[in-house]
Amino acid sequence: MRNNTKDKYYIIEGLEIIDAGSEGKAVGKHDGLAVFVPYAVPGDVIDVKVLKKRRNYAEGVIVRIVKPSPHRITPICEHFGLCGGCKWQVMEYEQQLYYKQKQVEDNFNHLGKFEFPPVMPTIASQEQTCYRNKMEYTFTDKRWLDDEDMKAQQFGELETRGIGFHIPGKFDKVLDIHQCHLQSDNTNAIRNGLKQFCIQTGLSFYNPREHTGFMRNLMIRNSTPGDLMVVVVFGEKSDAIENVMRYLETTFPEITSLQYVINEKLNDNFLDQKMHLFKGVPFIMEQMEDLQFKIRAVSFYQTNSKQAYNLYLTVKDFAQIGSEDVVYDLYTGTGTIANFIARSAKKVIGIEYVEMAIKDAKENAAFNKIDNTSFFAGDMVNVLTPSFVKKVGTPNIIITDPPRAGMHPRVIEQLIEIAPEKIVYVSCNPATQARDITLLSEYYKVTRIQPVDMFPHTQHVENVALLERY
Repeated sequence: MRNNTKDKYYIIEGLEIIDAGSEGKAVGKHDGLAVFVPYAVPGDVIDVKVLKKRRNYAEGVIVRIVKPSPHRITPICEHFGLCGGCKWQVMEYEQQLYYKQKQVEDNFNHLGKFEFPPVMPTIASQEQTCYRNKMEYTFTDKRWLDDEDMKAQQFGELETRGIGFHIPGKFDKVLDIHQCHLQSDNTNAIRNGLKQFCIQTGLSFYNPREHTGFMRNLMIRNSTPGDLMVVVVFGEKSDAIENVMRYLETTFPEITSLQYVINEKLNDNFLDQKMHLFKGVPFIMEQMEDLQFKIRAVSFYQTNSKQAYNLYLTVKDFAQIGSEDVVYDLYTGTGTIANFIARSAKKVIGIEYVEMAIKDAKENAAFNKIDNTSFFAGDMVNVLTPSFVKKVGTPNIIITDPPRAGMHPRVIEQLIEIAPEKIVYVSCNPATQARDITLLSEYYKVTRIQPVDMFPHTQHVENVALLERY
């Protein structure tokens, strides 16, 4: 290996990739340093340009693949390597599942201070493409130009408007997407058709630095029964809104919920703005077994609908709910898990910070004729108190599915005080899950661990752990 550290950026030749690390980066070892490289596959032998070096690690990029890994495959997406998403597209799917399981094991071993049983193999996603039920895109007046675009720009005027995803780490740079394989094909048709319509009619695209422009964001949601929601976000009020929405209505009659938002704020979060219904109904319907769930534009729902079913089956299997059990579902969102398990329990209590989500949870319970669920909105620390437990009933089982940051220490203290027989901990971040379980480990032992792949071709993994009281 050549290591010319006199250069600002030096080359490591013949680096063997030995692991798949965090943030979708692969790992090699050189001169005592862990070297993190995106878009590499364990088993690759590569030449790497080091861009950043610290005392214990370095970061670099591939300049040449000397010997490809036997698990390396050709990515299906033309935008691979620029988009920043789906970083594991070059790795065989079976290997992706293996490294997701290993990610859970590594976090529990390195960050957790508790004993745990063997981690079960990751449950595979039935679909590895077109699995997402929700996608969000950003309009831009200055799209990201790749090397070919830069060459083309020298010979004439180049169209710089586009719609797609932010380049990683660059809030003002957006990669124009021709085809995304994460959602069904009608999403690509709607996005590309809307872009061309707006270009042809001379509508302005958003500039995030100047906070100007008419076309700002696009969200598309679909469901397994076939409903389709399109939400267009405009950066300013204009008579042109009518023309844009009429174009979508007439060109894509399969849209069942067509809405728009006017977002004049400095940030892209539009979910707190007024939704204007242009056509159809303000929701789509999702189905799981014989249950139906109403999903609005602002509702949270697992973005892989079919795999969400396997996730909830795992939760239900771990919980082993009996007809006399009182169950708490913490961070319940729109109450999907609570309503899914309700028929097995005596009573289910759902708690969630977002008030609109609780409204959806109650509505979905009523829609499915479920009468043994109750939902409460508020900060978990303030809601889950001894007086609350005394009022609604002490749970035998607690299911918790917190955000990536994990649970607040005071919530963990409250769980210890409540002392349910079982805690089923669902997490999208095994690192914070391991931290939280450590705080519970004096009172609970981990008896089962099941990773679930909700996001093929990415490093992300959902993990379910069963904790049983000593």
